Amino acid sequence: MSTINQPKLVTVFGGSGFVGRHVVRALARRGYRIRVAVRRPDLAGHLQPLGGVGQIAAIQANLRNRDSVDRAVLGSDHVVNCVGILFETGRNTFDSVQDFGARAVAEAARAQGVGLTHISAIGADPESQSDYAQSKGRAEAAIAKVVAGAVILRPSIIFGPEDGFFNKFAEMARFAPALPLVGGGETKFQPVYVGDVAEAVARAVDGDLAPGTYELGGARVMSFKQCLEEMLEIIHRKRVLVTLPWGLASLIGRIASLIPFVDPPLTADQVTLLKSDNVVSEAAEKEGRTLAGIGIPPTTVEAILPTYLSRYRPQGQYSGTGNEA
Repeated sequence: MSTINQPKLVTVFGGSGFVGRHVVRALARRGYRIRVAVRRPDLAGHLQPLGGVGQIAAIQANLRNRDSVDRAVLGSDHVVNCVGILFETGRNTFDSVQDFGARAVAEAARAQGVGLTHISAIGADPESQSDYAQSKGRAEAAIAKVVAGAVILRPSIIFGPEDGFFNKFAEMARFAPALPLVGGGETKFQPVYVGDVAEAVARAVDGDLAPGTYELGGARVMSFKQCLEEMLEIIHRKRVLVTLPWGLASLIGRIASLIPFVDPPLTADQVTLLKSDNVVSEAAEKEGRTLAGIGIPPTTVEAILPTYLSRYRPQGQYSGTGNEA
């Protein structure tokens, strides 16, 4: 770990979420003091055991409120932005959270004269057909202009104990006789372990990563269909995989978005995203701007998925080794 200009206080926006809590843990293990900027500090108590007494403190901040963002960054030595949404709800739109909000964090970091590490996503592109990818792309462009030395990390789909991908389909498999293969299940992913993403963030905070954009993918490139097959094997269930044509999937996504779900099973924008592969680019590989390139061996899905998907087996973690249901 670098000892020159090592930050002492790190503000982490979105530190109570899936990726954020792993980032907080990785930073705490390095001895940093951590200020977790969240909308509801009263709901961030689960972060306290990740560090020592007084090491982690939650502060109220809303990315739509610039004053609260500035207060959260005040006195920090480095800023990490983990905030992101997969679908829009109410005032939490892609533009407000992933574009406007990311700009606000970058501008606050610049005002303090400190470094910024931003978590984006593979596929971020201002010209994308997906609203999600557009907002991510616009944010990256703005950050590059506002904070010249920023580190931008673009992970593929992230897996881990609280993920919204493998858990979602494993829960579905408990009750549904079939699982959908959107567009035939040919879309390619490179699932990356949340702990590896957190380690990459921590190294950026340490000052060990050069400014610029990095693409984070796991050890294997897997099709959507292969991801579901891997999940089903781990949870010991047999389910029919049914192709869901793009048009029908988009229609279902549009209808689902109109229903007041807390977490819609699918949106039309997610269907649009699935039309493009989500893997590390050849350019990133050549430039060494990948997990392996920065010295982090990618963790395999085989090593991690069984540790948290076992609860979806017919008899939970005590199920046998065959396909029971």
